[in-house]
Amino acid sequence: MQARNSPSRQGENEAFDTPPPLRIFAAVHRPLLAAFAAFVCLSPFRAEAQQDTPQKLPPSTVYFSQDPDVIDEFEEKTAISRRMVDRLVIAVTGAPDSVQAWKSLVTPEDRVGIKVAAAGGRYFGSHRGIVDAIVKGLEASGVPRAHILVWDRDAADLAAAGFTAQRGGFEVRSIVPAIGYDLKSPFSAPVLGRLIWGDARFQEKQKQLGKTPTDADQLSSTSYFSKVIARDVTKIINVPVLSDGAGCGVAGALYNLTVPNVDNWRRFAQQDGASSIPDIYADDHIRPKVVITIMDALLAQYAGGPRFNPNYAFALRTIYASKDPVAIDATAFRLIEKWRTEARLKPIAKLSEWLADAEEMGLGNFAESRITLQQVYSK
Repeated sequence: MQARNSPSRQGENEAFDTPPPLRIFAAVHRPLLAAFAAFVCLSPFRAEAQQDTPQKLPPSTVYFSQDPDVIDEFEEKTAISRRMVDRLVIAVTGAPDSVQAWKSLVTPEDRVGIKVAAAGGRYFGSHRGIVDAIVKGLEASGVPRAHILVWDRDAADLAAAGFTAQRGGFEVRSIVPAIGYDLKSPFSAPVLGRLIWGDARFQEKQKQLGKTPTDADQLSSTSYFSKVIARDVTKIINVPVLSDGAGCGVAGALYNLTVPNVDNWRRFAQQDGASSIPDIYADDHIRPKVVITIMDALLAQYAGGPRFNPNYAFALRTIYASKDPVAIDATAFRLIEKWRTEARLKPIAKLSEWLADAEEMGLGNFAESRITLQQVYSK
């Protein structure tokens, strides 16, 4: 279930000839230089810098459940997928039953957001049975349905994926263009993006620029978090799908909570800007709130994502769960690379280098040797 190769990032070492005057200085003052080097190595400033380096994380476990009957001709058997979710949450938390499992993750006072991936519509959005299992588990643990919010960016996508308040009995919310973002919650990144209609500052900037602005006039390095992320939820359950991303390699766990939850987002879905995805995820608006990631791989897609493309999608009939989102994305990455190799498609290793960055930042494990895949049986 793992690919042959993982992406690596190698720096370039450049050698410079030492100018003659400096060689003379070095020869004369070598004892002084050695003493100075020892002082630097032993100084408290050096020790503090070493302490700031992220510590190596303990190994991660990604639990998975498979059932050959859960998908029949792209249609979900919800009774089976609900049972799979219950077993996985118990495994991830180590609790004796699903009620205790959810109680270990949330409290009745929490406002719990379930972030689905609805861009794939009816067949390739987060499946309803999985979300229903989460809602029922939360409710059984004492969280009232009034405290449960299912959301994604686009209202039409949510409806197409089957998420409506009338059908589920819980709140379903999209991010309303322009006004759905919190102007007190910015995120800045070095890659510039062109503001368009729907971005928080677009209309304001249009008025400042007058009637004939150029594309360059609308460039911005700032995005704003959605109000859902910034204000409305205290705990998050992340339910991505197993999909590639045409510009960023993997549109999985980290992608699902970042790119769809900020405005001026198009820059982050491209190779040059994808390196900012770990930084967005690490923000206090997201990372401290996430209690579990449950990746919907009932259907998997290895090209053309994150929108549904039946030419590259198939029934994998699997659900993954972990407290480590990077390990889940690493697992998805290796599977996608394997499938793309078999289909003679271009590798996504270069596009996915930001996943290794996420490990370096301490967000989770990317290295294959530090991830254990453990099967959980649903029957």
